[in-house]
Amino acid sequence: MSDLDLLTQSLARNVKRWRTERGFTLEALAARAGVSRGMLIQIEQARTNPSLGTVVKIGDALGVSITTLLDYEQGPKVRIVPADQAVRLWHTETGSYNRLLAGTEAPGPLEMWDWRLMPGEGSPSDPHPSGTVELVHVLAGDMTLTVDGVEHHVPEGASVSFEADTPHTYANKGEVPVEMVMAVSVPLVR
Repeated sequence: MSDLDLLTQSLARNVKRWRTERGFTLEALAARAGVSRGMLIQIEQARTNPSLGTVVKIGDALGVSITTLLDYEQGPKVRIVPADQAVRLWHTETGSYNRLLAGTEAPGPLEMWDWRLMPGEGSPSDPHPSGTVELVHVLAGDMTLTVDGVEHHVPEGASVSFEADTPHTYANKGEVPVEMVMAVSVPLVR
């Protein structure tokens, strides 16, 4: 079985599990996540590979991390993720990417990401649920963070935190790749 098949089946099993645990019907989860009922059916039947944005919306609506939705092992309390098993969910042909390094439910979803943005590239994000906070540390290059239409320059070595319940974009307007680590904390669904 390929890595993609494994992720597709894990996503199917975990979306259905968490939807059932939360007591959501397909219609309720579709409305909360802003995705179609048909898409959820395809995901739960492992018949599609949804976009990163769709997986994020479903995770946010369920109140669980992407790590939890893609987890194919119910492991012990200590979980080591080998470098070659970090999940790359977004990439471009020129070399930009993000990798989900680790995540947990403590008490709501908490994720740690590794990002690379090549010169001239960016990655927009829809608003996350109210109370979501993102922390970013720029390891190399100069990152431009736009939050709710306002640009913020975050140079190499600097860190930034912000409320991510509004549209935001990470961009590289410089000449060298931007390397950064990001943590995302999403509040528990009530």
